[in-house]
Parts: sequence; structure tokens; C-alpha cells
Amino acid sequence: MKKLLIISLFFMSFCGFAQDDELPIQKDTVRRSLRGKVSTLPKAAHNMYKIFSLEKDTVFVDTSLTIKSDYKFNYLRKDNFGVLPFNNDGQTYNTLDFGLNRFDVRPNFGFKAKYFNYYTVEDMKYYSVATPLTELYFKTTLEQGQSVDAFITLNTSKNLNMSIGYKGLRSLGKYINSLSSNGNFIFTTSYSTTSKRYVANLHFAGQDFLNNENGGLQNKADFESGDPEFQQRSRLEVNFDDASSIFKSKRYFVDHTFRINKNDLANTVLLDHQFNYETKSYDFRMTTETEKFGDAYVSSNYSDYTKSNDMYNRLGATFSNSTIGKFNVFIENYQYNYFYDRYSLSDDQVVIPNSIHNNLNAFGGKYFYDKNKIKGYGLFSKAISNQTFSKLELFARYEFDDKNSFTAMYQNLSKVPDLNYILYQSDFINYNWYNSFKNEKINNLKVSAKTQWLTVEVQLTTLNDHLYFSNDDVTGEKILVTPKQYGETINYFSVKAQKEFKFGKFAIDNTFLFQQTEQEAAILNVPKFVTRNTLYYTDKLFKKALFLQTGFTFQYFSKYNANAYNPLISEFYVQDTEKIGDFPLIDFFVNARVRQTRIFLKAEHLNSSFTGNKFYSAPNYPYKDFVIRFGLVWNFFQ
Repeated sequence: MKKLLIISLFFMSFCGFAQDDELPIQKDTVRRSLRGKVSTLPKAAHNMYKIFSLEKDTVFVDTSLTIKSDYKFNYLRKDNFGVLPFNNDGQTYNTLDFGLNRFDVRPNFGFKAKYFNYYTVEDMKYYSVATPLTELYFKTTLEQGQSVDAFITLNTSKNLNMSIGYKGLRSLGKYINSLSSNGNFIFTTSYSTTSKRYVANLHFAGQDFLNNENGGLQNKADFESGDPEFQQRSRLEVNFDDASSIFKSKRYFVDHTFRINKNDLANTVLLDHQFNYETKSYDFRMTTETEKFGDAYVSSNYSDYTKSNDMYNRLGATFSNSTIGKFNVFIENYQYNYFYDRYSLSDDQVVIPNSIHNNLNAFGGKYFYDKNKIKGYGLFSKAISNQTFSKLELFARYEFDDKNSFTAMYQNLSKVPDLNYILYQSDFINYNWYNSFKNEKINNLKVSAKTQWLTVEVQLTTLNDHLYFSNDDVTGEKILVTPKQYGETINYFSVKAQKEFKFGKFAIDNTFLFQQTEQEAAILNVPKFVTRNTLYYTDKLFKKALFLQTGFTFQYFSKYNANAYNPLISEFYVQDTEKIGDFPLIDFFVNARVRQTRIFLKAEHLNSSFTGNKFYSAPNYPYKDFVIRFGLVWNFFQ
């Protein structure tokens, strides 16, 4: 990944001069040549820098400084309300808002604690820009490291765009054996013919996430005592001082369409094809002996290595008619191979296989509706292979005007279990299993209203045959986690509300989440209340050359039995012996914008020294202490 970073930086410096400079004239904008003279060619208009997703949702490049910019200035580069980071950047997050979970009917690799900074196919962005666009992100880390995110995109012509980016992090952390060293390398290409008859988007993503795993604190009393001796966190004893885990992935993706008819755009037939090939691996290693995970086949040098590869193809046809609307029919093929390099024996001498593989086929259709102020779609797909699954999704959006809209989405899913629930092999005896679970059944309804007065989102989810991990050790001294399936129904309900009030140059932004579950056993545990409130001041200084933003952010979530973290399998598991929460998190920030540069200075968790040392991200894993950090986001329009 270090070599890829060097290549990407070289590419950025070289490609800045490769852009087609034929632009329409815009008023009050000029471009300066390399010699500093005023050129007759103007800068491009703001709406000529487009960012779009695979679903063709389009936004424009935004260089403004708002309170949302502050919320997104973090390692994930997105608003992290509802997730709680661990004490070092690049580690995992505990999920406070269950509504953030995505549902996919196909089997996933597993090891979900590694996925918070993982770029999925749906996360990828494609571009169309008038001139080369570069964005640089930098933020200081907690100890001995740096966090950077850099990319450049350019159109070699109106029809062809390329982008290349690298997001890298290295942070030693304050605690023993808590190093994070992560990298995301991304390359994308978008192409279309002049008539838009053929359109293609493709990308390559190479990602790796290395974390030293200390297993949490050995003695919480030392941390909570407030003893000055332990204010230097490296003096606190942890469970593991030489364990590590690394997750790697490479993905090759193509999505392209071809329009059959040349001229009649009101009545069209499109052929579409999507291809995705992805390899993944997860490796846990530890050299010294431990009894934390129970008995083992070896006394030291533990190594659990899991691999998978999968290939997905979808072939479809879209029919568009001015009378009946637009609908798409498709067939899907998904092949996966999940495997180990060894066989294993269970306690009763049953052979545990070293792989599972399957070839899944499905068919489906999608109808699009777009008339007047109503937009929506209906999607249905069903397996026609030996492993069944199905998906029904309905979505509708009604726009009253620019400030008021209403959306609703319903999902009915029969989901194939994730692969690490089915099969896992380990040097630790308890972590060897081969299961046959039922499909998870998920009914999910989400309704939201965005108005000029308030933004509200309501979610109701029903889970049947829900899969989860739990600890089988009754003493609580060991982590003997196994996968289980809950035979009863779990009902989840949530209401999330957001509103910003402005009073001249002052403003207060509020986000509030209420959650409730109904279940026979405590399987799905969430905090009942989660809130974030930001009071801030904005002004323009130095003859309006600098835009200033400063204030305080208060965060809080109620006490609950949070899921605990298992570093061996990078999964969270259900526990009912320890509660976390009911502590405030207060940040102070000073942000500024000078032209296309946004500068951020933040004092994070400034109340940690006087509100008690009982702040945890997960049982036995402390949240970070007070720290002052700074950074910037800088856009270049060449």
C-alpha cells in the first residue's frame, strides 16, 4: 500500500495538466495560467463537477464549511452519529444505532468488526469533472502516526473520466498493543459514448486493515481509580501484548449498459451487465500462550487464517415506455468459495470440513415510477438454486417542494447466513464449528419526513431466526464465543429526529434517537436514548476572506448491555453482565474556511479528566481520553 500511495501522488502531480480545457464561459470567473497571467478561459461552473453513485444519484462537489462538515471530519469521512469509536483511530466501532445496519440476502464473508471503513460496491463514487479535481485530507492521530486521504479525478475527454485515490492511516495509540495500520486504494473509470448509447463504470479496490489486538484491560479498577500513575495509559495491563489481526480484500468491478435503439429515447431497450470478482482474507496471530480463548491444539504461535473468493454476474434488460413507464428484468449468478488450508476435528471426533462453496442463481425484476412529484421503485428477486433466498423492496418519495419531502421504504428479506457463522476453524478448540442454520427473515419498514420545521425518521424492524454470537463461559473469565440462532421474534422500533435552530450568528444543531426492542431474551441490545447537540458560532472575518466556525458538541447515550468485542474473530457478541454508557462526551472545535480549504482544530472529550474514568466503547475497552487534534480538507480545481 505504501508503493500505491507513492504512485497515486505521482499520478496526481502528473495528471494535473492532462485535462481538456475547453469550457463554456461563466461570468465573474477567470483562470490564471502557470505564469500568473489572466487567461481568457474561465473557471468551470460549480455544477460541472459531478459525483455520482452506481444508482446514478448525483451530487456536486461541495467546498462549503457547515456543521455537517465538522461531523464528517473523522477517519470514516462521514457523519458517525450512532457509532462509537474505540480508543485508537482505525480500530472498530460499537454500533449504537441499530438502524445503520445494511441487509443483504447473499452470504457475506463475516468478521463484521472490520467493515466500518470498508468500501463496498455501493460506497464507490464515480466522477465527471470539467477540470482536474484534487482533494487532500489530513488529520493528526492519537500517537505517532498520521491519517491521510488523497484523490484526483480528471476527464481526458467529455466521455472518459478516471480517478485514483488512497486513504491511509497509521496510529500507535495510547494503550499497549493498539497499533492501527490501514489502507484503501481506489481506482475508478467512467466512460460513455457521445450519444450515451453505451455507458460503463468500473473500479478496482485494494483494502487492508491491520490492528494490534490487546483484548481490553486486565484490571478495570486501575483505569477507573483515577490514580495519576495510570494517566499514562501504556502503564495499564492488557490481556494480549502480541496479538494482531489483518483483513485484506481486492475487488474488480464492472457495470455497463447498452441501448438497443438509436434515436427514440422515449421508448428504449437497455441491456445491462454487472460483474464483480472479490477476494478476502482474515488472519489472527499471537505468539505467546493464552488461556483467554480456552484450550488450544498448540501451546503458542497461534494462527487462524480464513480466505474466500466470490464472483457475481447479473444480466438484465430495461424496457422504457412513455405509457407504461420503465421496468427491468434480470438473472443473477453468485459463486462463492470460503476455505481453510486444513481440516479439523470437533470434540466428538467429527471431521469439520475445510471449505464451503456454492453456486447461487436468482431471477428478478424492478419497476421504476417517476411522475409528477412521486418517484419510486419496486424490486423483487428470488433464488432458483439449491440454497434459497429472496428479496422484496418497495421505495417511494414524494416531494412537496424543495424544503419538504416524504420517503418510505419496505424490505422483506430471506437472508443466507454469513459464512463465518457456518464454518470456522481455529487453533483454539472451542472455535471450531460447522453449522446448518436457517435463513434469517427480516421485515424492515423505514419512513422519513424532511420538512422545513423538522427531519424525522421512524423505523420498525422484525427479525426472525436472528443469528448472533454469545459467550458460553459462565465464569466470565474466558471468551468462549459460539454462533447461535434465536428461534423467537425480535421487534425493533426507533425514532430519530434532527433540527437546527439559528439565532443570528449562533446556532444549535440537535439530533435525538429513541430505540426500543421487544423480545423474550436479551439478544438485540441497544441504548434507549442517543443524543448529539452542538452549539456554535459563525462569522466572516478579515474582509470576509475567512469564514469562522466555533462551538461545543455534546454527546450522550443511556446505559445498556453493549455487545462485547472478540478480537479472535473480529465480531461483537451478546453479553448481559456489564453495562456501559451514561457518560457525557464534550468536544470543543474551531474551524475555518479560506477559499477551498477547510481547517479543523478540535479538543476531543475535553471533560474526560473531571467526569470520572468510566467511559467505555465496549465492555473492557475504554473510550479515548482528552486530546487536541487538527487537520484540513483542501480541494484543488486545476
